[in-house]
Parts: sequence; C-alpha cells; structure tokens
Amino acid sequence: MRIAAQYSFKNGLDEITQRRPHLLAEIKDAIRAVDAPQHKTKLSQEKTKTGRMLYSPVSLNKAFEGELSPKGWRSLSVDCEYPTTHYLEDYEIRSSLKGAFRDMDFVKERLGVEVQFGKYSFMVYNVCAKMTIFRNLGFIDCGIEIVPVKSLALEMSSGVSYFEQFVWDLESRGVADIDIPVLIIGIDS
Repeated sequence: MRIAAQYSFKNGLDEITQRRPHLLAEIKDAIRAVDAPQHKTKLSQEKTKTGRMLYSPVSLNKAFEGELSPKGWRSLSVDCEYPTTHYLEDYEIRSSLKGAFRDMDFVKERLGVEVQFGKYSFMVYNVCAKMTIFRNLGFIDCGIEIVPVKSLALEMSSGVSYFEQFVWDLESRGVADIDIPVLIIGIDS
C-alpha cells in the first residue's frame, strides 16, 4: 500500500516527527509492506456491488498486525467500570455491565495507532474520544490514525469512510483543549 495523504491534527505531524521519528518510520514501512492485491478477498453481496471483489478490512487489519507486532507494537485493552449511580431509584438493572473494555490497535513508546476501515463514526471516535481517553489514562501522548482515501474506500464495502471526509469534519469541528496531537494518514492500494 502507499501513503496518499496526511493531515496533522493539533500539530500531530510535528509532535511525532520531533519526538518519535523512528516510530513514524516503522508505521510508514508497515504501510508500504502491505501487499494490497492479496487483501482483495471479499466477494460483495451488496446490491450496488454484487459479485465484485472488494478489499477485506479484516484481512488488511491482520496484515498491519503482521507487520507491526514483530517490531514491538502491541494492542492495549483497558477494562471499563461503568457507573450505576446515575440510574433512577425505580430502575432495575437487568443486564451485567461487567466485561466492557476499550482497546487501541497498537501502542509503542506512548504513541497510539488505530487502523480504521470502518464507518465514519469510528474514525471520529478514535481521534476525538478514544485517543484522549488513553492519554488521560497515561498510555499515550499522541496518535496516528490510518484510514483509506476515497479511491480505496470505493473498493470496499459500502459505508466505509475515507480520509477526505474525515479531514473536512475535523477542520470544520476545530481543535479542542482536550484533543491530543494526531497524524491522520490516508492510504491507497
């Protein structure tokens, strides 16, 4: 795969280039090492793409794991203890809140990385909520979000979001005090 675009959210590029250039090099090497055609394995059954071979997000994520894990990148999962103090007195809890967690695809030396080939809401959640939470918990200082550009997203299942849409939304939203520096990397086959 190749890097087609990048966007520096809250000076993410400067932060990572200055403090962790060796980790950025590992991420870029991993992107280049993923052989895109090997992951066009999903036979579409969607109305508008019936019979077409599409890129498999599951396969692509495994390829990134195969490239990054040997270099010491690890997934990180934290348990969530949801409060019950906000329920009304007459509400009976009917399901367990145990077993909830949040996870990050890869973490190394306080740099968090998410590889996202899913819906738009997941991209926004990763950068505007999850990475802030993991910073607040003391695990990361900055992040990288790897997403497809539109031309790659068109060769995936319907509804996969893409770099151009994501950047427009981040620019329209603006930066908040609680946000952390993140480099958004748009990739293509």
